[in-house]
Amino acid sequence: MANLFVNINDLSNQDLLSMIHQALLFKHGDLIPAAEKQVVANIFFENSTRTASSFQMAEIKLGFPRIVIDPSRSSAAKGESLSDTLKTLKAIGVGIVVIRHSLRGWYEPFYESAGKTLPKLVNAGDGNGQHPSQSLLDLMTISEYFGRFAGLKIRIIGDIYHSRVARSNAEILKRLGAEVTFSGPRDWCDVSLTQYGQYVDLDDGLGQQDVVMLLRVQHERLSADENSTFTPAAYHVQFGLTQARYDCLKNDAIIMHPAPVNRGVEIDSDLVEAPKSRIFQQMANGVFARMAILNYLNSPLTTRELV
Repeated sequence: MANLFVNINDLSNQDLLSMIHQALLFKHGDLIPAAEKQVVANIFFENSTRTASSFQMAEIKLGFPRIVIDPSRSSAAKGESLSDTLKTLKAIGVGIVVIRHSLRGWYEPFYESAGKTLPKLVNAGDGNGQHPSQSLLDLMTISEYFGRFAGLKIRIIGDIYHSRVARSNAEILKRLGAEVTFSGPRDWCDVSLTQYGQYVDLDDGLGQQDVVMLLRVQHERLSADENSTFTPAAYHVQFGLTQARYDCLKNDAIIMHPAPVNRGVEIDSDLVEAPKSRIFQQMANGVFARMAILNYLNSPLTTRELV
């Protein structure tokens, strides 16, 4: 049993592929969680719809007792440190804590104490650092459709610099054998990611991609000057998935987006639910991916024979 799920790149390929397999088994009703049910606490210091509700739905499906803590109404608002909050939750019997926090790498001081003096920890997003549960559901969605990663061409497009999704996915996709490229405004290029793939013009080889992964513009992380000069229509023409770009994609290509989707900005509104889109399928898969994560921390999994 592991004590943390904070960076998907910490997992071995074998463990990662096993978790994807387990998530797919959960989706098809062919995996029974162990009888032991640890109490899970969910603490989201940043706003969330999909991740927060998806973790809660995963906990419901697994039968885990759960509590939801609103940081604005907790002792954190009185100045309590995150460490003391975690120690408190451990003391009252919480076994696993799911946290989203604006601080990049919030989990780093707790590597040694997680699962011992502190509860086991799940990173539900840390600033512009990592988003491992989103990465797992993305990998699950790609695996479900293609059955492989090696040799796939994957283009990640948009606000690369501020995206924890881009950061989580780039390294693991390259490690699994995919060919990753990045596109978007040059000012939002993250040079630290160029070790995993080239930065290219959006339309360069777009029709050869197997996966087009779109990212939203993260206005909450932009400067006032950047937000004041941003024009949605201009961005859409330059860097968005327009109908013309959609039409040039391969017939078996898929479109992905971690959401929330800004319709008419990074993607034409009519394309959000187009035949090649897997955006809402990703959301559905998020529940099963997070079930696999919680069971990874909780106890070994048992496969049920197919009926």
